[in-house]
Amino acid sequence: MTAPHSPEPAGRILVAGIGNIFLGDDGFGVEVVQRLARHPLPASVELLDIGVRGVHLAYQVLDGCDTLILVDAVHRGGAPGTVRLIEVTGQDRAAPAGVPVVDGHRMSPDAVLALLETLREGTGGCVPRRVFVVGCEPAELAEGIGLSPPVAAAADEAVELVLRLLEDGPAAPQGGAAERRTAAPDSGVATKGRPSAPL
Repeated sequence: MTAPHSPEPAGRILVAGIGNIFLGDDGFGVEVVQRLARHPLPASVELLDIGVRGVHLAYQVLDGCDTLILVDAVHRGGAPGTVRLIEVTGQDRAAPAGVPVVDGHRMSPDAVLALLETLREGTGGCVPRRVFVVGCEPAELAEGIGLSPPVAAAADEAVELVLRLLEDGPAAPQGGAAERRTAAPDSGVATKGRPSAPL
């Protein structure tokens, strides 16, 4: 389920939905990308329904892209259904201490970005100029398929947020619209069952 994209990596934008659809709200990123597929998108945009296949995503990114937008359930201490836009800076892309770089079932945004850095060092591949995380505070992460009501309601808000990012282009967002990643080790985006990550 990909939109056509330009062959020039300099303008390529990847939007990747991350998460396990069998763990309730952890499937948020996958749901958002599926909804985005119903919208007309710029030719430079490629949608990726990644799920827990973070290694696959890393190699897709290393093929070359200007901007990477990760969509995932994230813990930031807000009410369930709270949607956030986080811009990840270059110095924040290294592997956090104690987080395994490769774990096919625990691919938080931090783990994906750490894997990217590891593979880039080994292959000389390209890394994105800008990285954003569109995250939603989960309500329920127990085994089961389907989003909780507040997170399901937030999916359309996340879709609109991604569409605004794509419309505004690589200069977006302006005026501090995206929060910066915090360095505190307990402010992770990781959901339960994933490694703690300081995004």
